[in-house]
Amino acid sequence: MNRYLNSSKLLDYQEDAIQELIRKKNWSALPNIERIKAIYNFVRDDIYFGYNRSDELPASQILRDGYGQCNTKATLLMALLRATGIPNRIHGFTIDKALQKGAITGISYWLSPKNILHSWVEVYYNDQWYFLEGVILDKKYLTALQKKNPDCKTTFCGYGAYTDNFQNPPIEWNVNNTFIQEKGINQDFGVFDSPDDLYSAHRQNLNAIQRFVFQKIIRHKMNRNVRAIRDNK
Repeated sequence: MNRYLNSSKLLDYQEDAIQELIRKKNWSALPNIERIKAIYNFVRDDIYFGYNRSDELPASQILRDGYGQCNTKATLLMALLRATGIPNRIHGFTIDKALQKGAITGISYWLSPKNILHSWVEVYYNDQWYFLEGVILDKKYLTALQKKNPDCKTTFCGYGAYTDNFQNPPIEWNVNNTFIQEKGINQDFGVFDSPDDLYSAHRQNLNAIQRFVFQKIIRHKMNRNVRAIRDNK
């Protein structure tokens, strides 16, 4: 399991901000099951759903940002778990852009790539791997989204979610798999020891101009749309 505990350029859990957070939360003193649950809940709810400037950010930067999407939240979750002795790996995919509709609107949506790079963390506990995809949407945002769509009880696709159980998606971890976007998966890249390894093999299909426009314009519009839902505006 040592390979699933290593730090890396992106899993920079030796950074002061991460170590200070771990000391403050006293996660290392918890039994493993409670430690995983506490760290998972922190990344899900204290790190708001939002779009960072890049997937390839170190965990310490994501913590400073205070928000993240599937790939950046995965990096932070992995770093915090490894820093407290919990083995984990990352599983890479692509998802259909349809699940982002609403968060991304207008011409930005139509010009965005059909397939979006996606990932989830797999945590090793009691000799089994568990999938932790349900960490993506913070509960405040998800609750507001559910209230905005009260008539949807089953399949919902959009605003960062794609699930068959919209009113009660499996996002709570209690020695189980958690999901919120898995219905949108359309390509499986397999598992990797670190996000560094994943991004060296697979990256979002954007050219330099598209990447610049996303970083400077589109993601800020997406984050405003997400905040408006979270704040019931």
